[in-house]
This record gives sequence, structure tokens and C-alpha cells, in this order.
Amino acid sequence: MPRTAAQRLIAVLRYRFGSASARSRFQASQVAAPPPGRDPGRTGAPIMMRQHKTKDGRPVGRRERTRRAGIGRPVEGVREACSAGRGDSPMSYTSSSAERADVYTRITAEIVAAIEAGAGEWRMPWHHDGTAITRPQNVSSGNRYRGVNVLALWIAAQAHGYADGLWGTYRQWLAIGAQVRKGERGTTVVLWKQAKAAANDDADDGNDDVRRRVFARAFTVFNVAQVDGYEPQVIEQLPEIDRLTHVGEFIDALKIPIVTGNYNAHYRIDTDTIFMPDYAAFTSAAAQAGTLIHEAAHATGAKHRLDRNFQERFKHDWLPIEEATAELTASFILADLGVAHHPRPDHAAYVASWLRLLKDDPRAIFTAASKAQQAADWMHAQQPRTGEMAA
Repeated sequence: MPRTAAQRLIAVLRYRFGSASARSRFQASQVAAPPPGRDPGRTGAPIMMRQHKTKDGRPVGRRERTRRAGIGRPVEGVREACSAGRGDSPMSYTSSSAERADVYTRITAEIVAAIEAGAGEWRMPWHHDGTAITRPQNVSSGNRYRGVNVLALWIAAQAHGYADGLWGTYRQWLAIGAQVRKGERGTTVVLWKQAKAAANDDADDGNDDVRRRVFARAFTVFNVAQVDGYEPQVIEQLPEIDRLTHVGEFIDALKIPIVTGNYNAHYRIDTDTIFMPDYAAFTSAAAQAGTLIHEAAHATGAKHRLDRNFQERFKHDWLPIEEATAELTASFILADLGVAHHPRPDHAAYVASWLRLLKDDPRAIFTAASKAQQAADWMHAQQPRTGEMAA
């Protein structure tokens, strides 16, 4: 029977001052029953009670709130590097930005540790000897890793003494008859995918178009040195003189004006010119090549090329991030050309700035690596014949 106003008032008073059972009955009376065949979550009731049996058979209530579509940020496959026996398939789920931020934080922490370890000798994690290890490649697709993934794999290879740059997930190795050894620990790499997003989306992964939303999918990969049952192919390397000759041809194809005989190396944006010391000022041909490509990397940021501008985002830290981008670009290009990239003492002044910036902003190195990859791609695109590059 319908209750009078007085009865409803008494029920309210009993709810406030009465027993728990009375409150439970009052709550149940306030939840509208859904029409037959309708989803309870669509009745407009904010909270529904569902009964679930426990181990001893007693029913207990569990509150479930309906979730508005679109809440949260999609992040796929964020996971810790795991041992070989646990597989490699990434978990896919929709969650807040915390999981994606965890990928930034973990990879940036490894890069910071590598910078701190080599700071005394100005050796950064992007310095290398130009051997096969410096061109990380996927065993299944044959594609080369790109951007921040290259840096993450370089750090892992240096830390563990790997002599080859061939990597793959647990299942990729299994598919070709190899087996990751029990107890081996993998290295996290990230695959980025983009989709359209609302203009007010705060996603920023080194991409200037805020209307695009980034999906991060993390994978755990293992080096060929961590598997049994696979014999890597021996890749013959050209003699050093031939590789250095190729570097000269590579730089010439960029068609950026170069003036030699200067007291130091620098790029002037107002004249779009690279100024270089004479060859005698360098310790080796590789050192000269690294410096020249570093300055050419700065030139790629000119407005008529890639129009790179860090000042809006990084404010007073724009110069250290531009230097990191140029260094990474030189590392990527020299690795592709099989030439070593040596430390530069004049970069010692940037070490403290890099460390502070990366600790304050875990996304900074992702942005620098993304822009460096764009610069490297632009340089390769200027060549009369571009070698096989990763997609």
C-alpha cells in the first residue's frame, strides 16, 4: 500500500537513529525497480545492490556504480619486464593515465641512471662504437626500433654486455624455434598508436598535434644473447674508410651550407649555415663526422625544414632539450652508417641540465627522442638512395 507522509517521515527517522537493519530496509525502498527486460544500470538509480555468495554460502551485497562512457584514458599493455616463462603478450585495458605515466617514469629512470653512471667521463647512453649492437632490430619483422626504444635497448645492451642488436618478444623467439632461457629478464619497449582526440585532451607524447590521442602499448623484448636455439647471421661491415666516405656523401646530400676554419662548431639559424673548425682540431675522422651531423641536426629544426620549437613547452630549458635532440639525432644517424659516436667534453655543461630536466619531466626524453627520429628521417629522405629503414 502507498505510504502516507507521516509514515515516510517515521521511516526517515528510523533510518537516521534506528538499527542497521532498518537503514538497510529504507535504502532498499528508495531504489526504483527496473522495468522488466531493462538493464538495472539504465534506470537512473545511482547505486544498485547485487547479491554474491561467499565461501560460507552467506549472501553479501556489493555496490556497483554505473560508469559513464569515455571516462579514463586508454592505455594498452603497460607491464613490468618479466621473466621468460611468463609470456610476452601485453595486457590490454582501459584505465587512467597512471599506467601510461608509469612507462614514462620507468624508462626515464633507466636513462637517468645511465647518464649518472657515465657523467664522470661525459659518456651518455647514446654514445656507441658503431657496431651491430647500435642498430636494434626486431627478429620477427626485420624492422629497426625507433626513437626512445633505441635508447632503451642501447642502455640494456651496454648494461648486460650484449654483442648483437637483435631483439624479440618471448613469443616471437618461440615462433622461430628459439627459447628464452629461464630466469632471463626482458627490456620494455613501447609501441605508439594515434587516434583522434578532443581538443582539450592533455595527451602529449612529443607530438605537437593536441587533437591526436596516443595509445601506448608496452612490450617486453629479449636480446638474442638471452635465447637458445638461434644462430644469428654474421653481418659483414664495410672498412672504416668506406664508412667514413659514406658519411661525407651523406652530409653533402643534405645541402646545408658549411663553412670551415672557424674556432668552434656551431649552427647559425639566421644565415642557415654550419660553422666547423679545421679537421686538425678533431681527434679522429669519426669525431669530426659526429660533430658535423650534430650541427646538421640543429639545422633540421629551421622553419623551412622541420620547424622545431621547444621554447613554448620547455621555456628556459629549451636549449638543453635541443642539445639532447641533436645528440640523439647524431647517434641514430651514425649508428645507421656504422660509425662510432664518441663523447664530447664540451657537453659536460649540459649533463646537470639533462638530469634535472629528466627528473622533473619524465616525458622530456620521449619528446627529444621523437624529434630526433624525425630529424634522422628527414636526413635519410634527402639521400639519393635511402637504405632500408624501419617502418
